[in-house]
Amino acid sequence: MFLRCQRRKKDGKTHEYWSVVENRRLADGRVAQRQVLYLGEINASQREAWRKTIEVCDEGQRRQVALFPAGSMPCDDVDAVGVCLSQLRLQRPRQWGACWLALQLWQELELDCFWRARLRPSREGTPWLKVLKTLVAYRLIDPGSEWRLHRQWFDTSAMADLLEDDFGLAEKNTLYRCLDKLVAHKDELFKFLVRRWGELFGAKFEVLLYDLTSTYFETDEDRGPDDLRQFGYSRDKRGDCRQVVIALIVTPEGFPLSYEVMGGGTADATTLSGFLDRIEHRYGRANRIWVMDRGIPTEDSLAKMRSIGASYLVGTPKGRLTRLEQAFLNKPWANVRDGVQVKRLATEEDVYVLAKSDARIDKERGMRRKRLRRYVARLEALQTQSLTRDQLLMKLGAAKHDAGRAANLVRISLPKEAATTASLEFALDRDKLRQVRRREGRYLLRTNLTAHEPDALWTFYIQLTEVEQAFKEIKHDLAIRPIFHRTEQRIEAHIFVAFVAYCLQATLKAKLRTLAGGTTPREVIDKFKAQQMVDVILPTTDGRELTLSRYTQPEPEQRMLLEQLRLTLPSQPPPRITAAQVRSTAPALVL
Repeated sequence: MFLRCQRRKKDGKTHEYWSVVENRRLADGRVAQRQVLYLGEINASQREAWRKTIEVCDEGQRRQVALFPAGSMPCDDVDAVGVCLSQLRLQRPRQWGACWLALQLWQELELDCFWRARLRPSREGTPWLKVLKTLVAYRLIDPGSEWRLHRQWFDTSAMADLLEDDFGLAEKNTLYRCLDKLVAHKDELFKFLVRRWGELFGAKFEVLLYDLTSTYFETDEDRGPDDLRQFGYSRDKRGDCRQVVIALIVTPEGFPLSYEVMGGGTADATTLSGFLDRIEHRYGRANRIWVMDRGIPTEDSLAKMRSIGASYLVGTPKGRLTRLEQAFLNKPWANVRDGVQVKRLATEEDVYVLAKSDARIDKERGMRRKRLRRYVARLEALQTQSLTRDQLLMKLGAAKHDAGRAANLVRISLPKEAATTASLEFALDRDKLRQVRRREGRYLLRTNLTAHEPDALWTFYIQLTEVEQAFKEIKHDLAIRPIFHRTEQRIEAHIFVAFVAYCLQATLKAKLRTLAGGTTPREVIDKFKAQQMVDVILPTTDGRELTLSRYTQPEPEQRMLLEQLRLTLPSQPPPRITAAQVRSTAPALVL
């Protein structure tokens, strides 16, 4: 280990930042470096103290003991080794179970067959396929930045043991260079996964759920008008950060079909037309049913879908209900299931379905009452305060912001004079309240599926929750946000790795669906995280050391999951005999 200095100029001054860095010899003879500890800005005496500490810690690595100490006699049986059980010790506890499970899911999808020809080892011998496996497993198990993978996670995991490689897989620059090689194969991977999921689970891709989300960055750097990172409507409530928009298509079973990355300022209504062209070009023309929420389709995009023979079922803004309300009055309600009723209205162009959910009525009505009650209480508090007109307007604006749409149900009268003490009067707008109550818990759907019954259409539409669940898992379980990369290629590669990790998670979810619908992939991964690997060190009587790398035996709940998932643990790794190293007994320096 040694000290490394990085200099940076800031505000006309040069700053020196110090780190403790470790050299590691790889199997091919090269040396990889790992940052062990970041020290920051330190003075000369602190640097000298750290150097002395490093020398003490490194001393044991430089001193070697003899393979056969004086006085020892080799055993006649070359296969027999005497060990000193009293000196047994355990070293390097590391996470094994979840890493092994991630690689099992990788093999289940046969991703080695796909990537082997596309990620060949470099001329220097860098195994890019193993690096990609490390990136995807890290994103699935304990997601974070590539820098954290390099500095911390790889050493606390058993990826090196499972992949039969060393720390070279987690070299910082190796991880980033691997990202640069991935996105070019995105379209081919989509087709491969569609075929593989069909073989494994009989997945069908006739009904497509389409939605968009955004993910933000922790940097505000602007690289010009063509930069993907832009300000826009943030679903993460981070309007202060630049972002990108991600469009995703999944099946009702949760299998992702495709995704696209767009600029952060992209409007939802402008995305559908291009996506239709890409899906048709990638998979051919077919009569697919597209299910979308309101705000995405436009009249032009719906006309395009009709022209190419595609079917659609889309949510419609409630404002359109005003025009169709009279036509719906004479239509009978039909029960879809307990608490859900629908009406069907056919027009010359499309079929409209009005759905009413009792549970949703209660939920929306409760939310509206809570906001309205809080808003009225705030207005009553403002009536008792002595405020100027400007002060009143500022407080009133804040109250309206907190109340949201509930503020539209109250009529407010403000004084016109600006100099005198201001007061306000308010009253409930009962006409608007009646209209809102009539529309709470109701959905207006629009489709060109004229042969389908309303209950089938409602069932299609509520499956949109599956794409919302996909976004939730990508953002929370796989921690796709925030993004720290700056170049467009690596931004897309970061999302691509998260997508591949989500494909592994979707595969595990499909396996669990037939076993226990209430068990989530994240719970299973957390269960397997408890399974560790340790190195059992046994000094031999001839001065060597016998190293046995052993994963812990599964607990009863882990054995139950293994049996249900039809997975078999591999054999324990073979033992290794190495020359022992003398550990330094010199005390470490105290800073």
